[in-house]
Amino acid sequence: MIGIVDYGMGNLRSVQKGFEKVGSTAHIVSTPAEIAAADRLVLPGVGAFRDAISELKRLDLIPALKEHIAADKPFLGICLGLQMLFDVGYEDGEYQGLGIFRGSVRRFASREGLKIPHMGWNTIELKKAVPQLTGIPSDATFYFVHSYFVVPEDPSIIATTTTHGESFVSSVSRGNLLATQFHPEKSQNAGLRLLKNFARSMEGQGSTGNSHELPVVSAQ
Repeated sequence: MIGIVDYGMGNLRSVQKGFEKVGSTAHIVSTPAEIAAADRLVLPGVGAFRDAISELKRLDLIPALKEHIAADKPFLGICLGLQMLFDVGYEDGEYQGLGIFRGSVRRFASREGLKIPHMGWNTIELKKAVPQLTGIPSDATFYFVHSYFVVPEDPSIIATTTTHGESFVSSVSRGNLLATQFHPEKSQNAGLRLLKNFARSMEGQGSTGNSHELPVVSAQ
């Protein structure tokens, strides 16, 4: 069962529809018991780092999230769902994250001609082989909306980078965990391929699925 975590700060329906398009059913989950019952977990998120962490604490969802990740069950973080995995965020102050990865979340440095937030289509550069990104080329185009990006202390977790004024980490991976700064559910064929790979992770047929069913194209 794929569970999409509802804590009041995510594009739940758009993520759910993305899975529907690749033939998978995803359920909205909002309690620790529902999270514990999920085979695969998606943590989406839009908004402020501080508010998101506060809501996860208020709803007592953090222990169940950490248990899922510690068990190396498939996990997909999207946008804020990536950023919260790190130690600390610096959006309007300093706030502690989930501490799954060592590192911080920082804002793009202001410079002439650089638009912040980083919004729209941009390409990724693959830094290592990741099962969830199987069939997606290194120059694939994904959709971004963010002003902050993660700065991992451990370079081995970096799955992709992207350039917006400077090179930044656009996804991280460890075991069955993948977390992306970009929005797969808004990224047309490349994003759908990622969701399909994730939905089939740890199944008998492997994580790649049937690649002929979903060709990859760059979207502009």
